[in-house]
Amino acid sequence: MITAKQIRELLQARPFRPFRICMSDDTHYDITNHDMAFVGKNTVEIGLNLDPDGFAEYFARCSILHITKLEDLQETVSH
Repeated sequence: MITAKQIRELLQARPFRPFRICMSDDTHYDITNHDMAFVGKNTVEIGLNLDPDGFAEYFARCSILHITKLEDLQETVSH
C-alpha cells in the first residue's frame, strides 16, 4: 500500500528524481519536478499541462488508496 509519506518523500528528495504515479484504473501521471504535486492526507493534487513557466492549466485529484505503484522515470535533458 502506497502512503502519503512515501509520495512526499519522493517529492522532497534531493536531488529530485522524476517518477510516475500509477493508478488502479490504468491511468498514470508523470511527476517531472517537485512542484507538480501537493500531498494531502488522503489525496495527491497533480498539476497538468504545465506551461513553459511551470504553471498548471488544471489539476488531477488522485485518491492515495487508488495508487497502485510508484515508478522511477528516466531523466530527460531538454535544450
